[in-house]
Amino acid sequence: MTRTPYSAEFKKKVALEALREDKTLGQIASAHGVHPVQVSKWKKMLLDGAASIFADPRKARRAAAWDQETHERKIGQMAIELDYLKKKLGHSA
Repeated sequence: MTRTPYSAEFKKKVALEALREDKTLGQIASAHGVHPVQVSKWKKMLLDGAASIFADPRKARRAAAWDQETHERKIGQMAIELDYLKKKLGHSA
C-alpha cells in the first residue's frame, strides 16, 4: 500500500468543504477519493492552524529570540560545568 501525496491546495479544498457541513465526511471523502478519517484530520488541522493566521508576528519573533537566548545561556552554563568537571577529574582538554 503506497501513500498518495496530496497538495496543500487539495487538502485545503477538502477541509473547507468539510467545514461547511452541508455533506457528511463520508460523502466528501467519496467525492475526492480519500478516507473519511483523512478528511476529518485535515479539517482539524485547518481549525487548529487558523489561529496562527491572526497571530502577531512580532510576538513570534520575540518568543524565538527569547528561546535562542535561553538555549545560549544553558549551553554556556553547561560548558562551564564541563570545564569544572574536567579539572576536578584531572582530565586535560
